[in-house]
Amino acid sequence: MKTSVLSTQDTQAVPTGAQLIRAGGLVAFPTETVYGLGADGLNGAAVDRIFAAKGRPNDNPLILHVAEKQDAFSLWDGEPPYARALMDTFWPGPLTLIYRRAPIVPDQVTAGLDTVAVRMPDSAAARALIAASGVPIAAPSANLSGKPSPTTAQHVLDDMDGRIPLILDGGPCRYGVESTVLSLAGAPTILRPGAVTPEMLAAVIGEVALAPSILSPLKAGETVASPGMKYKHYAPNAQVLVVVGEPKAAAARISALYDQFAGAGKRVRIAATAEAAPFYGSRSIALLGTRQDPTTLCSRLFGLLRELDREADVILCEGVGTAGTGLAFMNRLLRSAGFHVEYLP
Repeated sequence: MKTSVLSTQDTQAVPTGAQLIRAGGLVAFPTETVYGLGADGLNGAAVDRIFAAKGRPNDNPLILHVAEKQDAFSLWDGEPPYARALMDTFWPGPLTLIYRRAPIVPDQVTAGLDTVAVRMPDSAAARALIAASGVPIAAPSANLSGKPSPTTAQHVLDDMDGRIPLILDGGPCRYGVESTVLSLAGAPTILRPGAVTPEMLAAVIGEVALAPSILSPLKAGETVASPGMKYKHYAPNAQVLVVVGEPKAAAARISALYDQFAGAGKRVRIAATAEAAPFYGSRSIALLGTRQDPTTLCSRLFGLLRELDREADVILCEGVGTAGTGLAFMNRLLRSAGFHVEYLP
């Protein structure tokens, strides 16, 4: 299969993509979070092709993307509590809502669960593709299963060349991590953090719970109720190790690990924050962003992991606090490391 890449500025891009979706094919497309790999979300056979192209286990549910707020209600069995207030505040945007599924939603989308995840993306190109397709689009991230999510069309091509017919190139993604997933099937609970933070949600609907698996592995037998809950996810081929602590202390510990691995003949790179960067001396570092604004860490993380993976056997990365978007950053980082993390006193 030949994979074509069309800019979203090309007037034929959206109509070509929509034609493929309606025919049961796959299209990678940009959103404000990461690039998605889309198929007709009401066509179980088409959704199966997503799992095949990604090599994704079919026990991992997908998100349905809609072009208009009202389109979500046909996908749920009833109206979720708080839904309208949340949609009016955060849609279009990086918030996914989970509630009981309607009968029209195929099992392939929900991994057989009785709930379905729905989102209205803020990307105009994504909404145009959904609207032109005339169906909700089921889409996980457009990468090989388990690898860092793609935040550019080139990342998608690196993983999916020859596996899918079309990539729509809309440039780099704004946020760089997937949407916040909030379950409304019971007490409001964040299953996956993102750019819409617990603090932002609390300002609209009151305090929300956090799933225990956000910063720790799923327990044996625990249901994967949302994308991004697997033990190891977003991971490069290189070994990723995380050290959480104040900048100077974290840099000292990471420097010691760097020297240890380098002394054993390993290629080592450090993913550093701006605050700790001066403490690494001549060691090889790449800048993640600033601890003062964790959104910079989120937007850089997946792209940097892909970049460093080409030149390192071991990637040593600083962890940060979990306030605000720091929670989303740490959720992705810990899973990329398979929870190989050291917390400094």
